[in-house]
Amino acid sequence: MITETGTWLRSFQAAPPSATRLICFPHAGGSASYFHPVARQLSSRLDVLAVQYPGRQERRHEPCVDDIATLADRLTEEIVPLADRPMAFFGHSMGAVVAFEVSRRLLTHGVSPLILFASGRRAPSCTRHETVHKEGDQALLAEVRRLGGTDLRMLNDPEVVSMILPSLRGDYKAIMTYRCQPGIKIDAPVIALVGDDDPHVSLDEAIRWKEHTSGAFDMRVFRGGHFYLNSHAPAVMRTITESIPSA
Repeated sequence: MITETGTWLRSFQAAPPSATRLICFPHAGGSASYFHPVARQLSSRLDVLAVQYPGRQERRHEPCVDDIATLADRLTEEIVPLADRPMAFFGHSMGAVVAFEVSRRLLTHGVSPLILFASGRRAPSCTRHETVHKEGDQALLAEVRRLGGTDLRMLNDPEVVSMILPSLRGDYKAIMTYRCQPGIKIDAPVIALVGDDDPHVSLDEAIRWKEHTSGAFDMRVFRGGHFYLNSHAPAVMRTITESIPSA
């Protein structure tokens, strides 16, 4: 079952009426359905909602948003009304940055998530010179293959590739042009999660998330690359449930 919660959020499983909300933000090129297993496993305790960016799946006919600030602005409008219950954020890769920027904007509404799980992404103020979003389609697809996490059968299907390329390129542009000044903080505690062989995040870059919160900070390191969480789903979900206070 998929339930639309506004334009931007999807619910896959019913949860207890008073459950804390866990809002999940996908990686570049990702979609809400990536978090279906999370909803299936955690719905007895958490109300899992997954963000659906425009330009993919049932929103494929909408133009992509290729700017993190614009994504965060629009998502904040959708999430503010959900502050009637406690909520936590989980973002993977690009999603970690989007979740961070939404958390910043929520502060102006007097709202803060209980905790931000920042997965597979270096701290907001850590930058690298990255230009793959400006390169040809084959270079972009080669980068996706290198990171893993995507079914290779999809990437070998020309029809599927033609559908996903616009959102993929838009997302890569958004995250590769994102910049955040050092010292920008949110109130929410942060737990950084990272694979020890992630080509996009060193452990030094991950630990610098502690510079972006005025709350508590912790870091969990897993064996694996950028999509370490595909191999360590039980441990990741245990981290989530153990870290979110009971409602």
